[in-house]
Amino acid sequence: MKEARTEYKKSRKNTKRVISSAKEKKQKEWANDLHDSECQNEIFRMAKQIVKERQDITGLNCIKGASGKVIVDDKGIKDSWKEYMEKLMNEENEWDHKISAEVKEGPADCIRMAEVRAVLKKMKRHKAPGLSGMVAEMIKATGDIGT
Repeated sequence: MKEARTEYKKSRKNTKRVISSAKEKKQKEWANDLHDSECQNEIFRMAKQIVKERQDITGLNCIKGASGKVIVDDKGIKDSWKEYMEKLMNEENEWDHKISAEVKEGPADCIRMAEVRAVLKKMKRHKAPGLSGMVAEMIKATGDIGT
């Protein structure tokens, strides 16, 4: 078992050495090819492809415009989205008045101290603060003064 492990380590070390030397050889070839204009174009093409592959997918290559035609250029796509959003945001919607809500009159329900204490006990520690900037630990640390 120990012999197999040492054999594996030797093989792995040898493989890493071969890969490293092959990488170094290829890098030297590329460095020498930089002086040739034809190879420069090839390297720029590969670099462009790498950049394109690493881009986040945020947009579309083509969309269908309001007229039904497919738009492929960036300016046309932006203009089409602009027209669509302007129409969407400036459109008046019909309201049928069927939906209604009851109006509650009088003061809001009173929040009891026991409810606040119970909720504070349930709150987890080390959570991000809300809009007020207060975290549960700060309120708990104040004791009865904070509640």
